[in-house]
Amino acid sequence: MENIPIAAAPIANARRRSTGTANRTADFMTLTLPLDGHRRFVDDGSMDVVSYADSGAAKVAAAIGEPARARILYCLMDGRARTSTELAVVADVAPSTASAHLNRLAAAGLVEVLVQGRYRYHSLASAEVAAVLEGLSFLAGGARAQFTPRTPNRLRAARTCYDHLAGEAGVMLHDRFKALGFLRGGSGTSAGPYDLTSAGAEALEALGVDVEATRALRRRFAYGCLDWSERRAHLGGALGAAVLKVAIRRKWVIQDLDSRALSVTPLGHSQMSARFGASF
Repeated sequence: MENIPIAAAPIANARRRSTGTANRTADFMTLTLPLDGHRRFVDDGSMDVVSYADSGAAKVAAAIGEPARARILYCLMDGRARTSTELAVVADVAPSTASAHLNRLAAAGLVEVLVQGRYRYHSLASAEVAAVLEGLSFLAGGARAQFTPRTPNRLRAARTCYDHLAGEAGVMLHDRFKALGFLRGGSGTSAGPYDLTSAGAEALEALGVDVEATRALRRRFAYGCLDWSERRAHLGGALGAAVLKVAIRRKWVIQDLDSRALSVTPLGHSQMSARFGASF
């Protein structure tokens, strides 16, 4: 017979009873819940990444989602900087409320502030923010079996999307650049990234675009930005901005003083048709 000290006997008996109960429970689970062939959840750390991305996206969405802040953001879509007083008028709120909204947008990384003397000017933080706003405009329009634009004619013909050319003119140039073999990469309605072919680089250099300097900028070089009025892509990124600068410098388009609208001049129509076969 096993010699067990009296003081230790209750502990040993308890261990035996515990082990026996655990074994019977394990046998029961094996009989009633076979685990072979079933997927097992294993936390490999990716859940932390997803949660972080989700919370970041929720923060940005909440910042955009308030109507007054949305009006402020879309007002800044023309690429011009404005004071909080001007934006308060746009948002139809008190100046103090506009300042609170702008602080929230800045905290979410959606706007940036430039201090010049005693004035503080607000603008969109980046072209990526503009692309998100343009995409939201597309979603807000909803899916239609047959798309019928309701955009005002002046904005639909040509406008700025932050700092690149949008509207019919922008979509037509994008399509012609692809048809002429200037761009490679991308597919679908909004696509990217794009790169320039040698033919594209040569054509745009001849137009006055410094391709290497444009490529060296700290932003996406080129991509298809979904156009909210046409529901097709126009050229976005640093290359799209460079093309718009050239169009303005050559007087192909003229900027409206107080809106995103661009007017395509007769010279612009003839030059874009002659150079790229663009007709709109």
